[in-house]
Amino acid sequence: MSPAQPIVLAIRNDTTSPALLVGEWLEEAGIAIRTICADEGEHVPDSLPRGVHGILALGGSIGAADDAVAPWLAAERALLADAVGAGVPVLGLCLGGQLLASAMGGCVELGPTQEIGLSLVRRTVDGLNDPVASQAEPTRGPDIPAAQWHQDFVTELPEGAVLLFTNEVCRVQGFRIGEAGYGLQMHPEVDGATFVSWAEVPDEALRRSGVDASHAAEAVVAAEPELITAWRPMTRAWADLVWARFGSVVPA
Repeated sequence: MSPAQPIVLAIRNDTTSPALLVGEWLEEAGIAIRTICADEGEHVPDSLPRGVHGILALGGSIGAADDAVAPWLAAERALLADAVGAGVPVLGLCLGGQLLASAMGGCVELGPTQEIGLSLVRRTVDGLNDPVASQAEPTRGPDIPAAQWHQDFVTELPEGAVLLFTNEVCRVQGFRIGEAGYGLQMHPEVDGATFVSWAEVPDEALRRSGVDASHAAEAVVAAEPELITAWRPMTRAWADLVWARFGSVVPA
């Protein structure tokens, strides 16, 4: 029996980084989310399971090559590569985007700077013409606000990848690989309350940055309505790809 709605498989890499707003927006679009809690030892398949119409790779404080501390990462990279090869929509957020880049032959490295708090990103020409990236809503002239928390950077895109979002601190803020594989460096899923909880537990990235965590959290909390305006339409556009894969009509 066929499922009544498309299914997105979400891979949770850290208990502090669930699907949050992106999960809500996908559910608004009529999509069911099945979450694999890899951080709690649940099995991550290394190839696309039958009946899955999209993959959502979530964030986390680990690095994209930290297989020694997160042994499921090899399987997750293989899963992402398999999904891209099959034309199944992929959306990678922060660590998830880095894993997608790495899985497809790109390079992820510790950067010289850190982005923590609210930043501005801008679409490239390709981003303006992309069916998904083009739907992100600029709220500050041509710029789009984004919640950030990272010290690792995609320093080399995979062959054939298209740069969609960028800024002066981190060139690769978003990219597309294949027909429907999208990686984002920012955290469109995060809400203000979650960012506050992150700021209360300093990690290596925060310590290296010298950023005042409380001020960074205040900025994200204040910008939450703007962030939702910016990233909800783009998430819904990615949901359209999932529905297209499912072979049905997107609900109004």
